[in-house]
Amino acid sequence: MKFVSYVNSNGFPAPGLLEGESIRRIDAPSLRDYIALPPAQRAAQHTSETIALAKVKLDAPVRPLRNIFCVGRNYLEHAKEGAAIFGQELKLPDVPTFFTKATPTSIAAHEQTLKLEAKVSSEYDFEAELAVIIGTTCKDVTEADAMRVIFGYTAFNDVTARDLQRAHLQWFKGKSLDYCSPYGPWIVSADEIGDPGKLEIMFHLNGVEKQHSNTSKMIFDIPRLIAELSKGMTLLAGDVIATGTPEGVGFARKPPEFLKDGDVMEVKIEKIGVLRNTVSIA
Repeated sequence: MKFVSYVNSNGFPAPGLLEGESIRRIDAPSLRDYIALPPAQRAAQHTSETIALAKVKLDAPVRPLRNIFCVGRNYLEHAKEGAAIFGQELKLPDVPTFFTKATPTSIAAHEQTLKLEAKVSSEYDFEAELAVIIGTTCKDVTEADAMRVIFGYTAFNDVTARDLQRAHLQWFKGKSLDYCSPYGPWIVSADEIGDPGKLEIMFHLNGVEKQHSNTSKMIFDIPRLIAELSKGMTLLAGDVIATGTPEGVGFARKPPEFLKDGDVMEVKIEKIGVLRNTVSIA
């Protein structure tokens, strides 16, 4: 199943179930509230009311109660390209590197224009990622049980101001600017995805392929990420975890390729679809 949040006739985000070219309204205040329900109670919230997908604007599929969780350097080839650019010896970590992106101000939806500021950064970059949506509040999850706490998956673009990332000596500021966390267009349920460790992932800039890999190339797979993140820390239903990007990002290209005004970005993930955003830099 595919779940969306769309802007209803009152101008507010509302949850729905995507069925072909129609959206079936879900009777819940938000998709996050729906996800937080016990799984056995969710189907009862599916109404008979539908609206054409073409007649509405999509919001980010779910808005978590707190920052978006992210994983740094989780694909070997991306770790290699980063080390090469900075003249560093490649040393893989024993545990995942976690950071967060601020919400709600960094969140953006599918087809939303990303309004970036030239006075803030001259090195906006792209990162195609698979994002996991947590389906149940949980803590100290084992790797064996990790897949059971997942609601679904979506496409994510970890837009990053590389110059700020370097200047601040950490990742939070350079990755938390307004409009720098687009994801969507929808959440595909975990049962429909099957094995998330075998998905083709790509990024196209103005129709030109820049990244092309597979989630099987993650250094830490999704069960390990959930197990490590949930150690001693409660994960909430609706939490978003972006799982890292493969090689091919802009700063590591020769010469570097940073985003320009008018660029069209597309994150393409097998079984999910395409997340598309246009960049406006002024």
